Amino acid sequence: MDILCVGEVLIDFIGHQSGVLINNTRDYHRYLGGSPTNVAMNSARLGLKSVMISSVGDDGFGEYIFKRLAEEGVNTHHIKKIDKKPTSVIFVSKSEGTPDFIPFREADYHITEEQISTEMLTKTNIYHTTCFALSREPAQTTILKKAEEAYNLGCKLSIDLNYAKKLWSSQEQALSVIKAYCKFNPLIKISEDDMLRLFEKELPHQEIFDFFHNLGVETVCLTLGSNGVKLSQSGKEIIQLPAIKVERVMDTTGAGDAFWSGFLFAYIKEKPIQDCLQVALKLAALKLQNVGRLPDNINILSKLL
Repeated sequence: MDILCVGEVLIDFIGHQSGVLINNTRDYHRYLGGSPTNVAMNSARLGLKSVMISSVGDDGFGEYIFKRLAEEGVNTHHIKKIDKKPTSVIFVSKSEGTPDFIPFREADYHITEEQISTEMLTKTNIYHTTCFALSREPAQTTILKKAEEAYNLGCKLSIDLNYAKKLWSSQEQALSVIKAYCKFNPLIKISEDDMLRLFEKELPHQEIFDFFHNLGVETVCLTLGSNGVKLSQSGKEIIQLPAIKVERVMDTTGAGDAFWSGFLFAYIKEKPIQDCLQVALKLAALKLQNVGRLPDNINILSKLL
């Protein structure tokens, strides 16, 4: 298995009206969502063997999720169906910046240890999760325990620190859990918006990098929206690359996931770190030009390599 994605699988209802918040959105279109789900699907479309670990309700949305993931070639054998909890749903505004969202979380965080076997971890290249997934129990305990096991088995860890205050009981709790995960030296993807929400103030980029390096993290990738990306590796010079210009941004939801999917794809293929960033930026630009997901009617690999 190239990549094991552990965390939220959701139904995203993305607003149909552009550039307005939820309070002014009249209607919505349904998409399969959830950050690790996007990474699992994007990875499968890039030819990687991806596995999704999550939970859904035993309902129509759950059926839709299984169908869509199977169509993309994602292994769904370890997604659990729950009788008494509906599939989680999120309403998202359609925006050129970080979208506004309202979560209705039920099934997604009921992830338990029996869903992730030791045998699976021994065969996995990258173990990926998100800050969103870590915000609730029992997923939080399961993900941290299995992350330690994966790390000890030689698996590379990864996390998207997509922190949102409304998902956590407190900022202190979030920082404590993030620090626990960082002990295992994951590849970290963060955005300026994530950091502003987490630390509740704007920090110099070097301060952000130092915070994670001091926790034992070697590689930190800071996405800067239309300003591109900065990557810091312990003891090395910072790499900065500009974003690829997009004439018309159609939808920003999932652009960060597309970026990270591209990065992890190139990382698994053992490309140099600068090449990983270039592939990531290309995939993000492709996503920005499409609402919901990456388009079906193109050969994505040909656009990247």
